[in-house]
Amino acid sequence: MYKKITLSALTGAMLFSSGVALAAEGAAGDQTRVQQTTGRQLMTPEEQNEQRSKMRDANSAEERKKIRQEHHEKMKDRAREKGDVIPDNAPARGQGGGMGGGQGGGMRGGR
Repeated sequence: MYKKITLSALTGAMLFSSGVALAAEGAAGDQTRVQQTTGRQLMTPEEQNEQRSKMRDANSAEERKKIRQEHHEKMKDRAREKGDVIPDNAPARGQGGGMGGGQGGGMRGGR
């Protein structure tokens, strides 16, 4: 009986710790995804925060689209100055990171 209880406790502890490790890995992946803005590597952290704030504060999809297009043009110019290249077309809505979009439901149940 004692062996069964010990084995059950160890099995539970192993399952719990593997779940914690997977959750931590997923959270790190989410953080990376959130920061993927077109030309992000060409921006200072302050500029990245400003761009995220603009997108968050936009009142409509059209306004976000305009902000995204203006930002994309600015980053294309900056990349060109540094001898780098960014694709001509801005990413479509939901691509290039941000706080929405993905297939995972997260804590909101996949709305």
